[in-house]
Parts: sequence; structure tokens; C-alpha cells
Amino acid sequence: MKFFGRVEQRKKLHRILEKDHQMVSLIYGRRRVGKSELIKKVLKESDISSIYYECKQTTELNNVESVSLLISEKFGLPRLAFESMEAVLDFLFQKAEQERLILVLDEYSYLRDCVTGMDSVLQSLIDKYSDSSFMKLILCGSFVDIMKSLLYNENPLYGRVDLTINLKPMDYYESALFYPDFSPEDKVRLYSVFGGIPYFNKLIDPGLTVRENIMELIASPGARLENEVSMYLKSEISRIVNANEVFEALARGFSRYSDILSQSHVSSGPAMVDVLDKLIRMEVVEKQAPINDENNRKKMGYYILDSLSLFYYRYIFRYSSQLSVMEPEVFYDRYIKVDFETEYVPRAFETICKQYLIRQNRQGLMEEPFEKIGKYYYDDPVQRKNGEFDIVTQDSKGYIFYEAKFRKEPVSAKLINDEITQVKSAGLDCYKYGFLSKSGFDAEPAECLILITLEEMYAR
Repeated sequence: MKFFGRVEQRKKLHRILEKDHQMVSLIYGRRRVGKSELIKKVLKESDISSIYYECKQTTELNNVESVSLLISEKFGLPRLAFESMEAVLDFLFQKAEQERLILVLDEYSYLRDCVTGMDSVLQSLIDKYSDSSFMKLILCGSFVDIMKSLLYNENPLYGRVDLTINLKPMDYYESALFYPDFSPEDKVRLYSVFGGIPYFNKLIDPGLTVRENIMELIASPGARLENEVSMYLKSEISRIVNANEVFEALARGFSRYSDILSQSHVSSGPAMVDVLDKLIRMEVVEKQAPINDENNRKKMGYYILDSLSLFYYRYIFRYSSQLSVMEPEVFYDRYIKVDFETEYVPRAFETICKQYLIRQNRQGLMEEPFEKIGKYYYDDPVQRKNGEFDIVTQDSKGYIFYEAKFRKEPVSAKLINDEITQVKSAGLDCYKYGFLSKSGFDAEPAECLILITLEEMYAR
């Protein structure tokens, strides 16, 4: 299948590979995000000799034998006998003294588990051959917390990594490259479920509707992705009490700490802090603060980052008993259909709109580049109310308020005026007002308005 996106990451890796001395790269990110495919793509594009090894959850000796076989095949040598992983790697570092060599150790954390002091072994070899070897070592892994620890001051590899890539899920635009034949509004729906994970997006069938794809892949017993979320989280959250309940509370829209605590029935505040901190380190949950009050802990919210996890906990986990005894079509129409269209997708559209604005900003296409984007908290003592605006940017001129509308009707002049009035009454001093609409606009352009259609957001 055609390779999409990851342009900047490929450029960075190629620059590292072209250096005329030893270089070490660290690539990490959640499962299915495309780390291995990125590396394999770069290896294909490079003319440098390479060895790609996916580490196994077995013994050191088994890994040694597997790498030895690769070495023999690569260099046309008889089967080599090594006693340890250190001996294998020492041989390859010596080999790289003669010519540039790329060595990829994928799922490196498995090797750390079976080889005592693996980080120290690598550190010793990197230092030993730092002035003589042309080795291009790439360490890759899916356990984000573990891979990040390689960069800590107390780790033996501290200061030895030349390039670090935390591979994130693709944004809405790059994800849509996997399903180009769908309409823009259906691309929003698909992204709201399958997010920016290439593996999920490759499974989408262009011959099926959005509804049919959802049922085929996630919302039916035995579906391809039915257990994907639980399998992804199991190795980490199995040791966290009430993690499933925390996810379910987040998926239902509870974002404040106190609300999550009461809804999830976690035993205590400290226990809740531990759960949320762990999920944040795993990069499956994020903590957001309003851009106008970033240090106020009471106004921070917690949100699920992964679209499939959000969909799973909102619909599949919550109604798993019903799913097991109902036809997928009946289950979808009863438990997903209405909420999906009226609440779930419009909320996901807000995320897409933020991503669009960030893309424009990074490409230098904004009239005034912004430094911040996020929620804006307001407190109106006169009306005795408070709340948040979901998409606000801050630049050198001030604030711009944006409203995302995923609805059948065009955005009218009256709706625009009503929104602007609400913003002003809340005390948010904006110099412009932006609207992003699925169905276009029934309003005249104005100097203070930014009007963006869904088609513009997906334009090439």
C-alpha cells in the first residue's frame, strides 16, 4: 500500500543517515502509529546497507541467534556463533568502521527485558566506537514511558541520542489521504472514530459507508478492532485500579478532576492522581488548561487523545452486554446513531478545526501567526455564570474567537451576530471572529470575520 505523510520525520532521519560519523536515533510512539513503517520506508529510500531487527519477548540467546542469522544473510557469511548480545553488537560496530551501516533495533524494550544492563551495554559500545564507527543506530519502541526513560539523566544512554522522534498520530488531513473517495463530511466522521492511526485507516473499505465501516471494524462481535483498545492498554492499565471507569467517565464528557473522581468511583484523590498521571505519561490522555489561565489547576480538564479509545469507551465498552446479544445494525441504530451525529462528531469536528488552524499557522498561511490555541475560560460575576470557549487563538494583536459548526444548515448572519454578542458579554476582547462550517455560510463577509468551509479544510 502507498505510504502517506511523515514528510518531516523522513527528512530528519535522512539527514542523520547522511552524516559521516556515528549517530544514534530514538523513535517512540504508541502501537500502530506507524513507527516501523516509517523506518522501513526510509531504509528503502536510502542506499546505505542496513539490518532491521524486531526484538523478541524471549531469551537473550534466542535474540542473539536471530540477529546472527540476519548478519550471516546480510554479509554472505557462514553461521556465526555469538555468546551474548554484546558480542553481536560489538561485531556490527566493528563492521561499521569499514562502511556506513544502519542498525535498527525495533521494540527495543523487549531486548532490555531479557538482557541485563542492556542500556549500559549500548552506552559502552557507542562510546568505544564514537570516533571510528559510521554506525547509524536506530532504537524504536512502543512503550512510551520506557522509551522516554532512555533520555533521562540517570540512564546510561543519556547524552548519546542525536535525534529523538516522538511519533504522534497523523492529523485529520494526512489521515484523510487513506480514504480519498469519501466526502469531506464523511472524512470528519471517519477521523472521529479511527483518528490518526495509519493501521486503522488502512482497514477502511472505500466500498462501504461510514456506518458500515464502523460496524465492520469496531461495532460488532468479533470485529477486527473490537479488542484493539483493550489490548493496547492492557499491559499498562491492568495494574491501575478503576482505569476503565476513568476512561468511561472521560468518554462521557466529564473532564474536570472532581467530576471524573465522582463518576469513576476511584477510592481516593491520590489514587485518581496516580491513574491520570500514568495515562498522561502513556500519551493516551492529555491535560488542558485555558490559554488565559494556564496555571489554575481547578480549571484544567482531562481528555482522551485517541479517537478509537474515545469511541470504544463511549459506545462499545459501555454497552458491551447489549452488543453481544444484538444484531450490529440494531445496536448501531439504538446506541450509536443519534448521539454520534448530534454530539460525538460535532465535538470531534472542533478538534479537526484546531488541527486545521495549526496546519495553517505552521505553513505560514495565517494573516497573523498565533502563539497559543486552546480553550478560553470566562467568569461573568454580573450574570453569575462562567464557562469556556473551545477554540481561541492568541497572537501579537490579541485574541481571535473561532466557532466550529457541524450542522446541516449554513451558518447564518444571525447566528454569527449571536455568537459575537455572547463572546463580548463574557468579556473576551477579540479583534476578529472565525467560523468553520460544514455546510457553508448564509452571511456576507466582513473585515472582522474569518469564514472557512469544510471543503477549504480538505483542499490540497
